[in-house]
Amino acid sequence: MYTGSPFVLNRKYAERLSEQWVILSAKYGFISPSFVIPGPYNVTFKKQKTGPISIPALQDQVRAQTLDRFKIIVGLGGKEYRAIIESVFAPAGAELYFPFAGLPIGKAMQATKRALAADEFFPNQMGNSHRS
Repeated sequence: MYTGSPFVLNRKYAERLSEQWVILSAKYGFISPSFVIPGPYNVTFKKQKTGPISIPALQDQVRAQTLDRFKIIVGLGGKEYRAIIESVFAPAGAELYFPFAGLPIGKAMQATKRALAADEFFPNQMGNSHRS
C-alpha cells in the first residue's frame, strides 16, 4: 500500500471526488485502492530502464476494467503521470482534468488541502484541462 504524504492527500481528494477511482502504478498499471502490493518496488515512469508498464498494456487494462466508460478523468500526480493518463485516455475521447498540473509537489499538496477544505475540486479548471 502506498503511504507517502502526497499519496495519502491525493487519496482523500479522490475519495471525496468520487466513489470510483483507481491508482496508476508504474509497475502494475491501474489498480484498485484495495489492491495489495506484494512488496516495495523501484519501477517509475520517470526512468524507462526500470521497466514501467507500457501504454498498450494500460490501454488493455482500461478496456478490461471498463474504465473507458468514464467520460471525465481526473488525474493527480506529477507530469509523468499526466503524460501517461493523456496517452491512455485522450484517444478514447475522455475529458481530462489535472487540477494541480504544473505545481511543484509542495504547492500541489497545499492546493489539494485548500481544495479539500473548500470542497472545490477543479480549481483553475480552464487552465488544467485537456480536451480531445
